[in-house]
Amino acid sequence: MELVTARLRLDALRRDDAAALFAYRADPEVCRYQRWRPAALADAERFIDDQSAMAAPAHGQWFQRAIRSRDDGALIGDLGFCVADAQAEFGITLAPGTQGRGFAREALHALFGRLFGEAGMHRVHASVDPRNAPSMALLQAMGMRKEAHFRESLLLHGAWVDDIVFGLLASEWPGAAGKGAGIAASR
Repeated sequence: MELVTARLRLDALRRDDAAALFAYRADPEVCRYQRWRPAALADAERFIDDQSAMAAPAHGQWFQRAIRSRDDGALIGDLGFCVADAQAEFGITLAPGTQGRGFAREALHALFGRLFGEAGMHRVHASVDPRNAPSMALLQAMGMRKEAHFRESLLLHGAWVDDIVFGLLASEWPGAAGKGAGIAASR
């Protein structure tokens, strides 16, 4: 799956992306609200190798795409989704130097268009730590609504944290492009 937007290209992660992926995914500010954080470059390489074995999204498995600058092909983040029963959970991560410039919203807009269009999904949803205000603002800007708030329901980096679920139905998608939002990572 490859998606192209005005400023971005979403495509497969490549082995030569490992150093950039490791650099931002291991950054304490980036990974503080995420389950996966590589401890070493080899972890990023293994992650890319595992994803390279997947040619297309498989039911119940996370499918990760690189987010690249369309101008120079540089890796600026990654976007993953998991499809099951006409629903897709997603998460997005951007490198610190690229946050706050609308790239996450642009990438999600392309993903939602594909998921609700060609893939025929009924609903998309994301899970976010309520302390991650920029991520919640992004999801709301995408037209998503808060569906649930689970208290201390997720063990994250050794601590029990709250989990908020945001969702959007296919019938709500047209015109749900939203207005400005901060950029952050969703679990």
